Amino acid sequence: MTVTAPPDPRPARTLARRAYRWLRRDIVQGRLPAGSKLRLESLVQEYAIGMSPLREALARLAGDRLVTSQDQRGFWVAPLTVEDLDDIHRLRILVAGEALRTSVARGDSAWEAGLRAALARLDTTAAPEAWSDLDPDEPEDPVLRFHQALLGACGSPWLLALQELLHRQAERYRLACLPDACDPQALRQTLATIAQAAFVRDADAAWQGLSAHLARTHAAVRQALEQAPPAR
Repeated sequence: MTVTAPPDPRPARTLARRAYRWLRRDIVQGRLPAGSKLRLESLVQEYAIGMSPLREALARLAGDRLVTSQDQRGFWVAPLTVEDLDDIHRLRILVAGEALRTSVARGDSAWEAGLRAALARLDTTAAPEAWSDLDPDEPEDPVLRFHQALLGACGSPWLLALQELLHRQAERYRLACLPDACDPQALRQTLATIAQAAFVRDADAAWQGLSAHLARTHAAVRQALEQAPPAR
């Protein structure tokens, strides 16, 4: 009897991963508007992807809470609501606070070098409004990379995964509500101040700077969302 080897699954996984990254980018950047229905046939054409990898990508996005689904009715881009924004911020404060204090305490010379490199990249990269156009197949935007470097020595893959997920969720709200409000120089200075506190192992000062930065952004986005809610 001849045994036929199963098809190599790696190409399908690669296509699904690529579709996931492209769709995630377009949802976070608002190219796929909040509340809009994701019509599979159109997405297959637009992203040049098969139906199976597309469905796998959408299932992952649903796990990230960027997409919602209803049995037999399809997929939608998750809506934007004040309640959800507040919940994201509350959890982000909890996760970032724990990860930052542990990272500052545990960080070694490699952590310091990685944080310095992430900080330097902020000074040599285009303004934040251009980061949204980065190819999803390329490295992440510099602010996310900075947060990953800052918290990277916490020793908890779960905390790091949660902080990345919450960062993307918060960024989706910021770009939808305040797309042109970011001051690149002020942002870089804020993050540099946080990093300098981390370098001298002053966890309290680093957390004070980071939590204040997150709170200011949350308050501004919340006010904009209440005054002129994006289409849901």
